Amino acid sequence: MRVTFTANGREVEADDVWEGESLLFMLRERLGLPGSKNACEQGECGSCTVYLDGAPVCSCLVAAGQVQDREVRTVEGLADPETGLDDVQQAFVDAGAVQCGFCTPGLLVQSHDLLERNPQPSDNDIREALSGNLCRCTGYEKIMDAVRLASARKCSSSEVSQ
Repeated sequence: MRVTFTANGREVEADDVWEGESLLFMLRERLGLPGSKNACEQGECGSCTVYLDGAPVCSCLVAAGQVQDREVRTVEGLADPETGLDDVQQAFVDAGAVQCGFCTPGLLVQSHDLLERNPQPSDNDIREALSGNLCRCTGYEKIMDAVRLASARKCSSSEVSQ
């Protein structure tokens, strides 16, 4: 089957999609968007998290055919081609929250979503938002630091623009 949808703001088509194919497979293997990682294939680790119509989902659990005429935004779509990395992406770099990088795409999407909904989250808010994302390298403190840093930067930049 052919699946037509919007990926990171651009209309795309994937041909020869089979019935049981996941959105994750389609993004990585058919569309060349390898940012979302294939780890558990059970929706348990969060490494494959993407936005689907503005809501974070585990792309390993979404059938590719379900995204027909819908909007998908991957970790690659967080960055702006003109201005560079998103605030959250830059904060992860600056805080040293990126180690092996396997969990990073899902953590970035979830952190981005959290800060869009709640620009000044508490530590408990951050922990809850990221609870579905597993990291085996960092011990999570650097990740928490990165989300706090992104939050502080977002809040200070919104104060400057007011």
